[in-house]
Amino acid sequence: MSKLTYLGKRLLMSIPVVWLGASMTWFIIFMGPIDPATRLLSEGQTRNPAAYEAAQAQLGLDQPPLQHYLDWMSNLIVFDLGRTWLLYQGSNVNALILDFLPRTLWLGFWSVLIAVCIGVPLGFYAGMHSNTGSDYLASMGGIVWRAMPNFWLAIMLLTVLGSSSAIFFGFDWQSFVVPLDALTGSPDMSRLGTVDGFLAATKKVLPAALVLGSASMGNEMRIGRTAVLEVRNEDYVDLAKAKGVSDRALVWKHILRNALVPLVPIITSEAFLLIGGSVLVETVFGINGIGFLFFQAAIQGDLPLVGTLMYVFILMIVGINLIQDLLYTIIDPRVGLEGA
Repeated sequence: MSKLTYLGKRLLMSIPVVWLGASMTWFIIFMGPIDPATRLLSEGQTRNPAAYEAAQAQLGLDQPPLQHYLDWMSNLIVFDLGRTWLLYQGSNVNALILDFLPRTLWLGFWSVLIAVCIGVPLGFYAGMHSNTGSDYLASMGGIVWRAMPNFWLAIMLLTVLGSSSAIFFGFDWQSFVVPLDALTGSPDMSRLGTVDGFLAATKKVLPAALVLGSASMGNEMRIGRTAVLEVRNEDYVDLAKAKGVSDRALVWKHILRNALVPLVPIITSEAFLLIGGSVLVETVFGINGIGFLFFQAAIQGDLPLVGTLMYVFILMIVGINLIQDLLYTIIDPRVGLEGA
């Protein structure tokens, strides 16, 4: 079986996963204990039968459940997500997602990049220099960093950066490289094509990205160290040494590449957590991303919007899973060759 066939099979397998996730979301939102129609009404209107029936008609709940389910699913498939009911009342949901989602993707990109570019090299370095002072220092730092709660780290980081000129002897984070009017708030995504716009948007999300990627960073460092230690003790590494393979080729071609294989699911599974963690981090840092939109929809009771955003999260998670499969075919040449 070729790698392309393997990826095609994985893509087809993701379709029932999306369907099942969307179906469960529909059942919980529209058939669950909370009546979405009552959430559209004010406290005085809930006792008005005419107002309640009108709210049900607005949501399509006056139809038989099967018909409502089919209509809702068909709209999701063509990405006709309708309009909001309470939050940004009457706004097109597609337009809202296109407005809010890029900020979350930008935050998630830097969160994963920070975690991978710091956690994985530190883990590999600790594994290659096991039982040394640098190994103990890196391992202890990873454990401490992993143990810090995101909400506490976010508050501490905002406090430190807000007083950086006093703490770091005149260094002011807000005026460094590109000036920022505030530490919190949404990055300007409209000027990413310019150097100043790119730097400003990156600087705006870096504190939030550091907080969001902090737990992943420590975890990837720990798993990376363990993976390197296991690969170093494999027979094929000893065979390569006996054949006279240079130290550079031994490390890069045989040890580090094979140590990446167990890290792929760790990195992608941490990306799943970043989607959920973005709700908290975006709220603390005032970033108007899809996580912040989900939080606002949930606390204001806009259940149809909550269901729609859950569908978007499902698509993102399935997409990350497909990226994981793609990375497997690149890193491990054995993937997709079974039965060939």
